[in-house]
Amino acid sequence: MKHFLSTCDLSARDAVALLDSTMDMSRRRAAGDSDNLPLRGVTVANAFFEDSTRTRLSFELAARALGAEVITFTAASSSLSKGESLKDTLKTLEAMDAGALILRHPDSGAAESAVRNEWVSARIVNAGDGTHEHPTQALLDAYTIRSRFFGSDAAGKTLDGLRVVIVGDVLHSRVARSNMWLLTTLGAEVSIASPVSLQPKGVSQFDVKVFGTLDDALDTDPNVVMTLRVQRERMTSGFFPTESEYATFWGMSAARLSKLSDSSIVMHPGPMNRGLEIASSVADSSQSTVTEQVANGIAARMAVLNNIMGGH
Repeated sequence: MKHFLSTCDLSARDAVALLDSTMDMSRRRAAGDSDNLPLRGVTVANAFFEDSTRTRLSFELAARALGAEVITFTAASSSLSKGESLKDTLKTLEAMDAGALILRHPDSGAAESAVRNEWVSARIVNAGDGTHEHPTQALLDAYTIRSRFFGSDAAGKTLDGLRVVIVGDVLHSRVARSNMWLLTTLGAEVSIASPVSLQPKGVSQFDVKVFGTLDDALDTDPNVVMTLRVQRERMTSGFFPTESEYATFWGMSAARLSKLSDSSIVMHPGPMNRGLEIASSVADSSQSTVTEQVANGIAARMAVLNNIMGGH
C-alpha cells in the first residue's frame, strides 16, 4: 500500500496479510526486538487536528519501535489560528522531511482529499476523519477478535462464521463504519443495534443486519459485542431523551453480559463513558478486551507503517 485511508479498499487477502503482519509486530514487541529497525532514517509526523490520546500515543510508539523519528503537530498550538490551510500545514511537515503523515481531522474525507489532490508526496495514514473512517482502529479491533478466538493459530485465518454486534451511536462513529467494512470483508456476520435516531442513512449499503433493540441482538448469541462511545461533541440536537434512558435500553450492563456465552467478548474503542455505554463491571471483566485493544493498537500501527514505507 502507498497510503492507508480506508478499510473499504481492502480485499480479504490484503486484510489477512495486515492481520498477520500485526501478529508479527506483536511478537516482536513482546520479544523486545530492537535490532531490526526498518524505518531508521524516516521521519513520521503526527498531524492531529483533533484531540487524541490513544491513537496519537500509539502511533508515536509504533513509529519509534520501527526506528523512525517522530514529530507531533497539534492544532491548538499551530498556525491554524492565523489562517493556515490544511494543505499548507501538510506541505510544511513534509518540508521537515516527514516521509509519512498520520492525519486526524474533523472533516470527513480530509485524508482522501490530500491524496487525491496530491498536496504532498509523503505517505498518508488516516487516523480518523470526521464521522467517516478510522481504519487503524478497525484493524486493531479485527486483530483483537482474531487473537481471542484463534490464539497462536490465528495466522492466515479470516473471521468466517463469527457473529459481531455493534451497538450504540453508529451515526457519528467512524469506528463503526471502518469495522462494518473490514469485519464483513473478513467473513464475519455483522449486525448493528442502535436507536433509529443514531443509525446512518443508507445503512443497508453496509451489508449488515439491523436490530431495533440491544436485547434482540443479544438473543442471536453473538461472539462479539462492540459498544460505541456516545459522541456528544458531534451531536447538535437531542438524539435520545436522557442518559439514564440510553443506559437502560442500550448500555452493556452486567445483566446483559450474563446473557452471553462465557467465550463471548465485549469491546469498546475508548474513551469509555462508564455507566452510559458500558457498566464498570463489564468493562473490567475477563470478557472485556478494552486494555487489549489499546496494546494491540501499537502492533497494528507498526504493521501499517511498515507496509506503507516498505520501499524505504
